[in-house]
Amino acid sequence: MSTAALVSLAAPISGEDGPGIFLRIILIASFVGVGLLAWILLRAGRNS
Repeated sequence: MSTAALVSLAAPISGEDGPGIFLRIILIASFVGVGLLAWILLRAGRNS
């Protein structure tokens, strides 16, 4: 999928030009996911 297609799909979600809020939501969700994954891996390593 091209960048232009992703931007056009994200346009109805965001009221401003470009991906805007959609990109922020994706970034925040990614950081939360990475944090959760790191926490789970650290706890698993500590228990064994």
